Amino acid sequence: MTPAELRAVSRLGGQAFAGLVSRIEQVHQAIGGRAFGSIGPVSAPVRFIHDSIARGVYRAVGSAGPAAGVLGGQAASRFGATGQDAAGGPASSVALATLNAFAGDRLGPDLAPLAIRMAVRVDGSDVEPTAQQVRDAFGDATPKLAVFLHGLAETEKSWLRQASRSEPYGRRLQAEFGYTPVYIRYNTGRHVSDNGHDLAALLDELTTAWPHEIQEILLVGHSMGGLVIRSACYYGACYYGACHYGTEASAPWVERIRHVFYLGSPHLGAPLARAAGLVGWALGRVAETRPFADLLTGSSAIRDLRHGYVLDDWAACDPDGCLHNHRRDVPLLPGASHYAISAAVSADPESPLGAVVGDLLVQPASAHGRRGRRQHIPFSVDQTRGLGGMHHFDLLNHPDVWEGMRSLLRSP
Repeated sequence: MTPAELRAVSRLGGQAFAGLVSRIEQVHQAIGGRAFGSIGPVSAPVRFIHDSIARGVYRAVGSAGPAAGVLGGQAASRFGATGQDAAGGPASSVALATLNAFAGDRLGPDLAPLAIRMAVRVDGSDVEPTAQQVRDAFGDATPKLAVFLHGLAETEKSWLRQASRSEPYGRRLQAEFGYTPVYIRYNTGRHVSDNGHDLAALLDELTTAWPHEIQEILLVGHSMGGLVIRSACYYGACYYGACHYGTEASAPWVERIRHVFYLGSPHLGAPLARAAGLVGWALGRVAETRPFADLLTGSSAIRDLRHGYVLDDWAACDPDGCLHNHRRDVPLLPGASHYAISAAVSADPESPLGAVVGDLLVQPASAHGRRGRRQHIPFSVDQTRGLGGMHHFDLLNHPDVWEGMRSLLRSP
């Protein structure tokens, strides 16, 4: 880790310790308040003494955490830094992605070295969207781009899952269709709409800096990555403004999009995210558990995944964690072919078990944009695939998924 990252990790540890102490204090106060309240006014003197002593102890213990974090960070940065950023190592990059997934929208300036910024990645490093860096990073660039967006708590390396058993999609698209694979990493703990804005801006810069005039763009999104793609297409088609398709001129890269693949994307939300919201709401109803409710309701991304928000619909959410659905059904980008591929752990994806359990995280109905008899997301029937015998993360690299992608690309 770099010195800045080590200092940030130490500060994060101190803040986490202080946060835990604060939560314990709130639980203590809730239990004490309930006990003293049952006794009545006669307990007021004892309660005053109890609360004063407890408050002083918690403040002393809680303040020690941040101080120790700062001092420990200074020492660690001097003696333990390697000079390589945390995203370079396999284990540290996964840990960093997980941290960003659950707290990425709350990493303030003092923890900025731990916040992942959206960037094109090549060989474990960011590529700035300038003509020189893009030319150096993509020496074999072609006029066709295949851009990959990972899902929650993943990285650009997730697309190489089980690469020894199955050739990754990027290499296959390059070998068979002439696309240059471009992998993007981003902070998955932020709102989908915020990442959509950033992706639209990044694609604008990348296509401007590309060594060739771009003929076409293919986009591939796994899980939440598919929602970010839809968000970016919406904003890019409207010059990053909140409008409907066709009301304003599109950014140049939008007009080059020909194919978009959504692999297990929760267009209508994910059951586990909704369950987390309900549990968080229930914890918030009881004083003794209320301090822990935000652990389940605090992440911006998880709130978006409850109903499949791609725009800033989250702004209308209730303070209890967005239990009610405020999603606007955004149309798919016109002029491009859109393909939805879902998975189910059951051998038959159309069985009742497959419909309910899905790939363990996303149900096929949500991945295909359909709930009941209503088609919320207008995927045509011949541009969807339901695959059995695999789970959510198998969609990142699986020969059956590739066969589905190839057949869709070759279809008229």
